[in-house]
Amino acid sequence: MIEVSKAGLLTTVQDLGRPGYQRHGVVVGGAVDGFAARVANLLVGNEPNAALIEMALIGPELKFAADALVACCGAEFEAKLAGAALPKDRPVRVAAGQVLSFGPARKGAMAWLAVAGGIDVPLVMQSRSTYRRAGVGGHEGRGLIPGDKLKVFPAPDPAREKLEKLLRAGRVAPAWSIRPEVLGVPPSAGELRAMRGPEWDWFTPAAQAAFFTEPFRVTKDADRMGLRLDGRPLELAAPREMISSAVNAGVVQVPPGGQPIVLSASRQTIGGYPRIAAVAAVDWGGIAQLKPGDTVRFREITVAAAQDLLAQRERDLQRVQMGLARLPL
Repeated sequence: MIEVSKAGLLTTVQDLGRPGYQRHGVVVGGAVDGFAARVANLLVGNEPNAALIEMALIGPELKFAADALVACCGAEFEAKLAGAALPKDRPVRVAAGQVLSFGPARKGAMAWLAVAGGIDVPLVMQSRSTYRRAGVGGHEGRGLIPGDKLKVFPAPDPAREKLEKLLRAGRVAPAWSIRPEVLGVPPSAGELRAMRGPEWDWFTPAAQAAFFTEPFRVTKDADRMGLRLDGRPLELAAPREMISSAVNAGVVQVPPGGQPIVLSASRQTIGGYPRIAAVAAVDWGGIAQLKPGDTVRFREITVAAAQDLLAQRERDLQRVQMGLARLPL
């Protein structure tokens, strides 16, 4: 059992989302950076889709009723376990009664805390993810609040073995760590690799050039649904209307005002704004780490290059998974 003493700014239970229901108007949702969530689960011996805790900008304070193995991946938060700095990107032993607290994010915006066994909340349409706008999934369909108590499924055998080894060695965590951003080929800081979208040709040459050469600033209108950017207005070559069409995470829409919106995990299922570009799936984690005031640039890549980058990251993750079984604690 995990008791929530402080909730943070926005803390929810997520897994990898609710695919397969978009034709019914149900968003996919899930962790904004599914890759970081998978790495966190991997570190504690969970299956990739196990439910975990997602936090944004200011994290929660959690009290553990029983011994647990946890791992935190994503942004760098001011995190402490029983008053000491929390080791990041590695399995960490939490003793019964200890408090794990997260302050503000020092670098990035979002992080994911996996607990061995996974968070025990009901399955809704084959997912445990929270979708707050509809009050669906997660813990009572909402963000966590003080006083909430989260059940945890029994830890898998590998996790219990790691806990016992750490306890015998008198250690809280191993000396090694795994950084999700070093798997695959990371982009430059403040950069998102993107491909031309279906309505690319609707925009003026000046708008096309500006999109891939000029910086954009993240506005205060940024959440799990998407990030509204501010920069040089992206103009259409001629007034046009489009029939609402399917959208995915990473799609960059441009409303009539000309300021782009980058869609994220809890985006709508269809949209009626022209799609100038789509961020490569390998960089969706970069969207998660942008916060209001940050500057971002887009770099053009081909669909083939985006596919190769994603395949390489998956191969790297498989190698890490095999290596974890041999790493000493």
